[in-house]
Amino acid sequence: MTNEILKRFDLRGKVAAVTGGGGELCGAMSDALGSMGVAVAVLDLSLEKAEARAQSIVQAGGKARAFRCDVLDPGQARECYEVVRRLWGPPDFLINGAGGNNPRGSTSEEFHDPQGSPAAGAQSFFDLDPAGFRQVFDLNFLGTFIVTQAFSPGMVAQGRGAIVNISSMSAFTPLTKVAAYSAAKAAVSNFTHWLAVHFARTGVRVNALAPGFFMTEQLKFLHIDRKTGELLPRARKVIAHTPMGRYGQPDDLIGSLVWLLSDASSFVTGVVVPIDGGFSSYSI
Repeated sequence: MTNEILKRFDLRGKVAAVTGGGGELCGAMSDALGSMGVAVAVLDLSLEKAEARAQSIVQAGGKARAFRCDVLDPGQARECYEVVRRLWGPPDFLINGAGGNNPRGSTSEEFHDPQGSPAAGAQSFFDLDPAGFRQVFDLNFLGTFIVTQAFSPGMVAQGRGAIVNISSMSAFTPLTKVAAYSAAKAAVSNFTHWLAVHFARTGVRVNALAPGFFMTEQLKFLHIDRKTGELLPRARKVIAHTPMGRYGQPDDLIGSLVWLLSDASSFVTGVVVPIDGGFSSYSI
């Protein structure tokens, strides 16, 4: 019985495409899949980062190929798909991890004080640049939509496949300040539900992971004092509202990812799985 259960998690011989694969979180996913015998197409806007990740997978004995891919360019996404298809066959898995935030889509303060005097350089809701807001929204949501359009036809044609989108805890309850990012991740979660239903009779499952606070380089810049190395006030609030009392590490995502890609979750589609140390469950 044990062997039968373990077989459900076996991903050997499969093909995966990972957008944002040159980054920390999706890079860890790419490494893990490569170590499990999956051929990994590492897609990233930075070819240098994609190549570095692909090289590390190959050096560890895996199979990988790097691709420069702007997820907002439908033509480039389709070209990447065709190269992968010719190389290894249509991908069995797609992980939509390209995304991120930008100050142009965020406010400086949590609360708007109509009576207060804004600090120099502060950005209120009324100061948000629509172009900056759109940049963040498009990268996180439209990039997911465009790449899924390019890579899912092969899965549908084969009658099998798994798509895992990367949402965020900010999709459940929007975090203060990050207006554009929160809206985009909410759209990613909603799209995950919609596409799961749309593809429900094709053999292609669609789910998402919703990471909480993970200590990436980008988050270090925002949450840690560069001079003292101590947590900034916003970071202390994060830890205080995370029952497990720590930030997530990239490897914390791997177990849930493998489950959602594997046959172990063959009757699971349309779910958004929180990976947050209890952040979404805690109230006081």
